[in-house]
Amino acid sequence: MNVLQAGLVGEHISRTRLPAALQIMCDLHGWELDFSLIDTAVTDEFDFDATLDAARLDGWTGMTVTHPWKTYAREFVGDQMNQEAAHLGACNTVRFPGGIKGFNTDYSGILSVFHAHAETQKPGRVLMMGAGGVAEAIGPALLQLGHKLSVYDLATDRAEALALKLGANCSVIAESDLETATKSANGLVNATVLGMVEYAGSAFQKAWLGPQDWVFDAVYTPPETQFLKDAKPQNIKCISGFELFCAMAIRSFEAYTGLSTNHAEILPLLAPLRPE
Repeated sequence: MNVLQAGLVGEHISRTRLPAALQIMCDLHGWELDFSLIDTAVTDEFDFDATLDAARLDGWTGMTVTHPWKTYAREFVGDQMNQEAAHLGACNTVRFPGGIKGFNTDYSGILSVFHAHAETQKPGRVLMMGAGGVAEAIGPALLQLGHKLSVYDLATDRAEALALKLGANCSVIAESDLETATKSANGLVNATVLGMVEYAGSAFQKAWLGPQDWVFDAVYTPPETQFLKDAKPQNIKCISGFELFCAMAIRSFEAYTGLSTNHAEILPLLAPLRPE
């Protein structure tokens, strides 16, 4: 039997549904799963490169990477990113057999999720909060879909670096302009950790919600974040991070195994994993 031996590196990952999702797909395709969680929030000294090198030498299939290590993973794989994600500054999946290969299944997953909502989510002006590893995937996907993007981050230099990388259709918003930018946007995107169980709150002020057509929260634990709870009563189309999680999990399984899967068959099997 083929074995998928992998792990997840990140902070506060005990609630992740990724092992359960991979188990479902392994069972479906006749694979065995051996998956480990490496929570760097409880590790005093963590060496990212050494951890991945040790896993590779031990014969692991690969490693999934989440906050705050996605840009580190991009540096780790260097020019060994798959073609689809070679232009991105973040990596969330590293495969070892046959030579190190990097993937960004956030990026491919986002494209899939947004295409599914294409009829109600026409290209327009989007404000994205956050310019970290998740934004490195979401930003390019939004631009590829035809949106014009504004980005805000508490670390202005990080927002400016992302905007410079993304080009003319991406601009940086100053804190003093946030209210105007939020109210005038067609879509709002949370690419920060705000809304996660460990980081309560919302990146967007409730009073500024209402004029927008749609909102998307990349956080999926919990799936009903404060941001989405604030937006729903305003009759705004809400896209949950759980949709992204499902698409990302499927593409991660494909990246690890090299298999092509039937997404329509798998998605209903993942639905029970939605956190309460």
